[in-house]
Amino acid sequence: MRASRLLSVLILLQLRGRVTATALAEEFEVSVRTIHRDIDELSAAGVPVIGDRGPGGGFRLREGFRTQLTGLLTDEAQALPLLGLPGAAHQLGWGDAPRRLRGKLLASLPGEAAALAGRLQACLHIDPLGWYHDSLPAPHLPDLARATLDGRRVALDYESWNGLRHWRVDPLGLVLKAGAWYAVVRSGSRTMTLKVGAVRALQVLEEPFERPAGFELPAWWQASLQRFERELRPARAVLRASAWACRKLAEQGSYAANAVAAATPEADGHARVELPIEDDEQAARLVLSLAPEAEVLEPPALRQLVATWAARVAGQHRRRRGA
Repeated sequence: MRASRLLSVLILLQLRGRVTATALAEEFEVSVRTIHRDIDELSAAGVPVIGDRGPGGGFRLREGFRTQLTGLLTDEAQALPLLGLPGAAHQLGWGDAPRRLRGKLLASLPGEAAALAGRLQACLHIDPLGWYHDSLPAPHLPDLARATLDGRRVALDYESWNGLRHWRVDPLGLVLKAGAWYAVVRSGSRTMTLKVGAVRALQVLEEPFERPAGFELPAWWQASLQRFERELRPARAVLRASAWACRKLAEQGSYAANAVAAATPEADGHARVELPIEDDEQAARLVLSLAPEAEVLEPPALRQLVATWAARVAGQHRRRRGA
């Protein structure tokens, strides 16, 4: 751990030029005294660290010195796919590996390329969460990630909408979508998706497994999403919507945005939209949220349901409270 920090301190000095002991202590979450001991060890090992006192002072490397000690540790190599997502790496149990990896990669670049990468790092931040959403807790994620990487079968208790289930599965991959972690697993001949946050207990077994020949996680996930959306919204509704209603519809998700993009425009600024829907009740609630800017044209049952609910809402609002 300390050797790794010493190398990270060295790389940080190389990248930033001059850094105060306080800034280094905050970066590595240690005391200032620990940083001074680290600097002494680097100096004793022959690294030309210069300490400048007074305002604007700090530690720096002798001009022209560059280290070539940038080999990757195991956890740093694991963190490569999550280089821009340190929060996700922390959830997986990889700690500060992305930060150390980023420093080593920058240190290995020639001067101008390193400077450009450093500016990009300062100016670009990736936040995978939607507005008003927090990352969902997934306490068993680190063990599941380890089993996935090691090719080990797991036994788990999973809480779904129809109760608690016990599974013995082969974890094939992990997916981070909108702040939630999902595990793609195989049980027998069936490949399925489990929400990691719904795993209530998990045991990594000694049994190894072999990944299915030709299995590619990104391709499987994309096909699974498309299949899920088709099955989720098997019916169709035809709406006549104003420009405002079309904009609000498009905010409901890609399924609605695609329907709005393919809509048939009318002369008065309205459009005829063929919208995928789950069922009449879900569609009626959506249409009423667009009132009075959207009208149901088809199917007749949905049109009647909207009319019935609208009349009930009107009646509720005509009656005086307590009358």
